[in-house]
Amino acid sequence: MSASDQPGDQDDASRINQEASSSSNTDNETSPSDNKEDEMKRAAARKLIERYFYQLTDGCGNPACNNKYCASSGQLKPLTPDEAAAQAIQLFSQEASLCERHPNKIARTHKMLSSDSDSDNSLTRKGDVQMPTNDVILGENPNYVKLNTTNSTTFLTEQMLYDIIDDCESTECYLSLIRKIGEVFSSIENLSRSFLQTDKSPTETTLDASKENIAGLKKEEVRSLEGEKDKDEDSSAETSENAVLPVDLPSVRRAYAALFKLKTSIFEHSLVNALVTLAGNLQMELPTRKERGNQDDVVNVLLIVFEIPALGSGDFLETALPAICRASEWLPVEVQAKLARIWSGPGRSSLRNILENLQQLVTLRVIVTQFHRDFYVQDENVITSATKLMKILFYANMLAGVLESPDLRNEELTVSMDDSYLAIKLNKTTPPIDPLATELGVHVLDCRKPYLPFSEFYNEPLSDGVEMDRDFANYKSELGELLGKFSFMHYPFILTPATKMMGLYFDNRIRMYSERRISILQSVTGQPSNPYLRLKVRRDHIIDDALVELEMISMENPNDLKKQLVVEFEGEQGIDEGGVSKEFFQLVIEEIFNPDYAMFTNQSEAGTVWFNPTSFESDAQFTLIGIVLGLAIYNNVILAVNFPMVLYRKLLGKRGSFEDLQDWNPEYHVDGKTLAKICLPIPINNGITSTPSFTMTLYNSLKQLLEYNEPDVEEVFMQTFRISYQDVFGSIINYDLKENGDEITVTQENKYEFVDLYADFLLNKSVEKQFRAFYKGFQMVVDESPLELLFRPEEIEVLICGSKNFDFDELESSTEYDGGYTTESQIIKDFWSTVHALSLEDKRKLLQFTTGSDRVPIGGLSRLKLVIARNGPDSDRLPTAHTCFNVLLLPEYSSKDKLKDRLIKAISYSKGFGML
Repeated sequence: MSASDQPGDQDDASRINQEASSSSNTDNETSPSDNKEDEMKRAAARKLIERYFYQLTDGCGNPACNNKYCASSGQLKPLTPDEAAAQAIQLFSQEASLCERHPNKIARTHKMLSSDSDSDNSLTRKGDVQMPTNDVILGENPNYVKLNTTNSTTFLTEQMLYDIIDDCESTECYLSLIRKIGEVFSSIENLSRSFLQTDKSPTETTLDASKENIAGLKKEEVRSLEGEKDKDEDSSAETSENAVLPVDLPSVRRAYAALFKLKTSIFEHSLVNALVTLAGNLQMELPTRKERGNQDDVVNVLLIVFEIPALGSGDFLETALPAICRASEWLPVEVQAKLARIWSGPGRSSLRNILENLQQLVTLRVIVTQFHRDFYVQDENVITSATKLMKILFYANMLAGVLESPDLRNEELTVSMDDSYLAIKLNKTTPPIDPLATELGVHVLDCRKPYLPFSEFYNEPLSDGVEMDRDFANYKSELGELLGKFSFMHYPFILTPATKMMGLYFDNRIRMYSERRISILQSVTGQPSNPYLRLKVRRDHIIDDALVELEMISMENPNDLKKQLVVEFEGEQGIDEGGVSKEFFQLVIEEIFNPDYAMFTNQSEAGTVWFNPTSFESDAQFTLIGIVLGLAIYNNVILAVNFPMVLYRKLLGKRGSFEDLQDWNPEYHVDGKTLAKICLPIPINNGITSTPSFTMTLYNSLKQLLEYNEPDVEEVFMQTFRISYQDVFGSIINYDLKENGDEITVTQENKYEFVDLYADFLLNKSVEKQFRAFYKGFQMVVDESPLELLFRPEEIEVLICGSKNFDFDELESSTEYDGGYTTESQIIKDFWSTVHALSLEDKRKLLQFTTGSDRVPIGGLSRLKLVIARNGPDSDRLPTAHTCFNVLLLPEYSSKDKLKDRLIKAISYSKGFGML
């Protein structure tokens, strides 16, 4: 039966044509953009109706299908094409369920149609259409579509690309491929509609994606397509502007894999030129689209472009990628956030490749560009735009990793209103807020483990080429961004810690000079003032003298702490050019962490120290310890402290949590019933608590509790919400994590709460008073510095404690010589041969002897710039050193054995400034 023999279906078709004509007449009175938007929405609806038609006539191909509206289920009676078309429209109006296409179900292609006896040259059944295009329209009979035989589609799919490649290879003519690449990849519109998400069959869109577009249709348009006209013309319609289907990234990767199997010389020039044109279009269009709503087309374009395998090589690297990066500077924050979310989800497998491409681009530009006094690396547009794009990857990398709750962040320390710390906190210069971080709701402190190591974002050639004095000036300039002055200090992830330390150094030095000028002005006006922070201490009473003086300064004028430190040991000659301060800090740290003071507990197995929760020392003592730590950073001195990582996280405003226990708590001994430091039985061997002693960590024992999924957790662990710990005298102290904690048993339902409360008590509540005082002293010194902006917790540890890489080959290669010595001098060859053979402990002593510190500075031993100077001919004198300037004075000994003997004695028995 023909369509004209069914009145009901004929009326539906007539109404569709009438509504289409009415819409066409109305469109003449609207703007071209509105016409285009309506056309895209109607096309999406048509595609979904076609999917229902396929399902009703051909089925999904799954023999186990149970969808009553699918031919494969066996529950649907056979339908004529007319009946299927009518029911497809009805199912569309009801948003009925759609099946996933079964892998065994292969859509018929246009080539198959040529042999189909039921088709002619101009009309083809819908079920035989491989891919609807802009030339596919609903005809008078809704069961058929008109096909344009010229195949002038303006987008690309995986299957279409396969077909084009096959045709080109069969004819050995690639003009159609080149033409299609140029047509699609040069246009925002064409590329954004390419490689959209599909079902198992690459020719059909998914239900969820289709409904995104259909949600944007006006109700009148939906009604016209389903053949009904609702009488309620005033009902509101839900719309979404310019909804675009998301890109199918696996499909894009497969398509590129097929394309790049060809010789790149065939299509590379065309693709590069198309990308340059695309970048130009983006650069012109993005600024004007900035305030518009949906910009999914731009997101799709960038997702497809950055999947190109060869983007980091050849002409792509030199021409196409720089153009795309420059265009990306105009991306609104919302688009950046969407890219970050997609790259952290389905696109995470491409993160490393995209990052490497951008790193290669930055490195290439740093190497080939000639910089001079009027053109710095911060002025190179390609480098800065690639860095901005890399920031999106940086946040995507965090989102793709392991994140903790933001509730652990931005802890406000509890202080009384009369506490002077409150004023410091209120006056503190907070780091600038990153709009992208705000949009994503993420902070670097939230990331427990990134998808890629943070170190992969460092670019060493760039870090070495950055003039940090210029960069710091751009950072401090209030009009820097308005004048287009770029600062890498706003993008610290790309800089190595050593380079970032220089930014912190400039900030500290400028502040010191500012305080010095103020002091000079005060002295001119008759007010007594000291331009330096002078400490005069006795070596035998260094703690008492230092803490008393620092306490007085912090009470009378805390700003004096921001002056340059100058230390004088009573009864000893010497001018402090840095070496005396180094020794001062070393001696103070040794005394502070002496167990006799009982301010800190030594975790001997882990080699770390932590606040003693039962310490009898006053808050002022811990405040002064914080001041010492802040002064060391402020004066660029490395300290021999061994805090666990959780301390540095807390200093940046992140409370300690369960995962911090992994490096906070050392191994402890279990005696079978209770633990020495925590009364938590450890079940082993089918739940029987062990009787022989063995070694276990607190973190592992709590993790074992979390991973225990049997219902008898109460009987196995026998743990309540009361825990125990030792005081300084070895006595056991009980503490209830919740009220009446000894009456609350840990169960499967509350075990996570128990672990969180336990960790919170150990790392936060039990030492809250001590840490608050410590933090107060620390902030008195560094409150106005860009420390929080530049450094992550692990970088602050290296900044304070130095590197753990004792590479003396680096030290040898960076050492300079004076007084007649050269690298070819025999004494120098003997010296380095002897040094390389020393034990690690003796190497530390050598560093202590020559530089005043046994720690490796951030960036490695090459940063020390050691100088070895000739100190006369052969003699029995020991080597000497000027620790302020890292100068080793070495007599020209007659033999290697004599050199070794004198050097070992010098580094082993010298102590104190001037004692050589």
